[in-house]
Amino acid sequence: MIPNDRRYVESHEWAKLDGDIVAVGLTDFAVKHLSDLVFIDLPEVGDRLNKGDRFGEIESVKAVEELFAPVGGEVVEVNEGLADNLDRVANNPYEDGWMIKLKVASAGEYEQLLDDAAYQKVTEAEE
Repeated sequence: MIPNDRRYVESHEWAKLDGDIVAVGLTDFAVKHLSDLVFIDLPEVGDRLNKGDRFGEIESVKAVEELFAPVGGEVVEVNEGLADNLDRVANNPYEDGWMIKLKVASAGEYEQLLDDAAYQKVTEAEE
């Protein structure tokens, strides 16, 4: 099930807006395709990202996937606990598995992202 309280990008990151802060993570669809997660690399607080910029990577026993910013902004928080506990991404990617929080540079970028129904079509096309 794809939560309807956030937006998505075709590269399988989600974004959830709260005021001018966007939490970013990897969708359940992507996590299931990666399977056994072994490593994550995330940016530093204070890093500035543009929409579509690579902000890190996540590695499984099967593949390494780059992570991309769904919106532009400044990294204001990083989920430091993920490096030692990737089960949080695997078991609860939409809550405990968030990766970074960005102070949004442009609220309009968030509105342009895919809603849950549009993202569902993306996942169906890839299965």
